[in-house]
Amino acid sequence: MLASPTVTSPALGATTPVSTAVGLFDDAFTRDPYPWLESLRSDAPVHFDADTGLWLVSRHRDIRHVLLTPGDFLPDNAQNAVTPLPFGALRVLARAGFNLPIALANNGTDSHPGLRRVVTRFFNAQRVTAAVPVIERIADELLDGVAERLDASGRCDLFTSFAQVLPCRVLMELLGIDGVPTATLIRWSDASLELFWGRPAPERQLELAVLVAEFHQWLTETVAGGSARPGSFVRALTDHRLPDGERLDVETAVAACFFVFIAGQSTTGQLIATVLRHALTEPGMWARVASPDDSARAWVEEVLRREPPVTSWRRVTARPVELGGVELPAGAQLLLLLLGSGSDPEVFDAPDRMCPHRSNVRQHLAFGVGRHRCPGASLARTEAAVALRTAARRLPSARFVPAADDPMLGLLSFRAPLRVTVESP
Repeated sequence: MLASPTVTSPALGATTPVSTAVGLFDDAFTRDPYPWLESLRSDAPVHFDADTGLWLVSRHRDIRHVLLTPGDFLPDNAQNAVTPLPFGALRVLARAGFNLPIALANNGTDSHPGLRRVVTRFFNAQRVTAAVPVIERIADELLDGVAERLDASGRCDLFTSFAQVLPCRVLMELLGIDGVPTATLIRWSDASLELFWGRPAPERQLELAVLVAEFHQWLTETVAGGSARPGSFVRALTDHRLPDGERLDVETAVAACFFVFIAGQSTTGQLIATVLRHALTEPGMWARVASPDDSARAWVEEVLRREPPVTSWRRVTARPVELGGVELPAGAQLLLLLLGSGSDPEVFDAPDRMCPHRSNVRQHLAFGVGRHRCPGASLARTEAAVALRTAARRLPSARFVPAADDPMLGLLSFRAPLRVTVESP
């Protein structure tokens, strides 16, 4: 369990009261984490969770401090597997030559700034603006299929037919990715998230390892094969020089691709699904976001504040430090609860209400802050706003069809609806 009425840290002997007992991977937490997050934020803002071995950090100011103090809080554990992999899964990965050296999110060395610049060149404001027609074109193509299914059966799932596919196709065009079907790249990316950030059973881990091994092998062949076209993301990585003047090695280039391909399409698809569901259920919002003004963009920003798809991120202390009034030892594993920080009443008035155009909405931490802030933030915002506006315009009479068994993605750091069913009257 994540928390009990009182939990004592084995490292420090500190007792912290938490009023609600729930597990991070429990369905109850996945579906409605806010009551627990509120209790944690007010009662134990830096709290040791015996189940995961993580220190849970929930206040906005503490999370911001951690992210802006990289000398004390290292990113080394950001991509570590949450659940230890069994021998069978490890053997599958080893046979595929699976290896992910530090590259981006988990890189605190002097190689990070240069690698980050390679990535940000592909997601800067000029490129994102130029990409809007591409996003609009792909969105319209996908919504043609949605409209056909609605005409034929009266219902359609906007997640699998639209939200999940749009960012993958956009990413493939923008980064020059080819030679793999869209559905395959989605399957590989989702498997990677579940294997490294979930708590799957051993037999499921083995299934996922097979897919992740395929993904890694394809990335390695793409990077090492020399076939990447000029101007593509892969070519930019293979041409990159490290601080010592050496060319970037294949393994690190693959690790960078692995992270960017997952973050650039899976998490953006999760954001789009969340944005669509909220707009469909908020009275009057669906019609409002169809307008050509900035209503869709404002709604996306408010969803990012309240319900970001990336719900948490990890850090590890480099030395003994004090955080939120708690003394932490060197090597303490932290889980920064980005989801809870967006509802911190110290920063946001009436945080449980969805209020587009709130003046300080950009103070949320959905994309992080500091040197590891998400380089694709502008593209994600733009894709979600275009997707929302286009869907509302093309499907003006669409109505959300709720179901008690609608699946939710509930990984350690990722949360989103996996089904957004709509019907037409």
